Amino acid sequence: MSVPLPSSFGYRLVDVGGVRINCAVGGSGPPVLLLHGYPQTHLIWHHVAPRLAEEFTVVLADLRGYGDSDKPAGGDHEYAKRAMAADQVAVMAELGFERFAVAGHDRGGRVAHRMALDAPGAVRRVAVLDIVPTRYSFAHADKDFGLGYYHWFFLAAGHGIPERLIAGDPEFWVTARMNSRHDGGTPFDPAAVAEYVRCFSTPEAIAASCADYRAAAGIDLEHDEADAAAGRVVTSPLLAMWGSGSFVGRTYDVPAVWREYARDLRTLAVDGDHYLPEEQPRVVAEALRDFFTED
Repeated sequence: MSVPLPSSFGYRLVDVGGVRINCAVGGSGPPVLLLHGYPQTHLIWHHVAPRLAEEFTVVLADLRGYGDSDKPAGGDHEYAKRAMAADQVAVMAELGFERFAVAGHDRGGRVAHRMALDAPGAVRRVAVLDIVPTRYSFAHADKDFGLGYYHWFFLAAGHGIPERLIAGDPEFWVTARMNSRHDGGTPFDPAAVAEYVRCFSTPEAIAASCADYRAAAGIDLEHDEADAAAGRVVTSPLLAMWGSGSFVGRTYDVPAVWREYARDLRTLAVDGDHYLPEEQPRVVAEALRDFFTED
């Protein structure tokens, strides 16, 4: 089964401080970095990237711990969004791009948010898809959040519990997570799903993804609270996009939330659920193109 990305995209493995990041690069023009979420890889953008590549140089990267990128085994701090964001800034610099636009879905959106805070000189514009900030989510967690986002707490559990249970049937876990948060629109591409399952099914990948969620409930919150105490917000223009039928869309006043975290905000609700780059690729591609070409 072939990977659903045009042959015009070439693959590179970029070493950034001893961690190798897998990425695909295509197109020409101003640089754009696309980041994926859980439990997927850069291929969530396989419909969107070719459209953007008509006007931009598009870099699709696997986050550390995911896809074919390295999976450090040093513990939760290895998967702090600060570390994951620094990886991607270094990747772009290695590719010759000191300043760029970035879009992130799900976990990738959290990495992009952290990147815009830590490296504002590098981030020209930032788009986050179907998230509200981690700090806000935990501060407003209730019964509905616990049921809708139960995986946040399950994956952050210790003593090897999620690792052992997911390892029993990783394909079921990946496809169940995805199918439960998809509501119409373009169906998932079987070739992309096969790649998600392949990349997620090793003990190292499962452990890394759990460390990612443990970091979110620990070191990431420490960094977020420090920013809040210092009054630090995103200064780059930020586009918040969400699925009108997703948990985020049903639960939060997304524009009101992001106004607390970003100085220059645009917002867009999309008819869909969580996996917008796959469910509504045309809408997402057009929105990103318009946002990234604004003066």
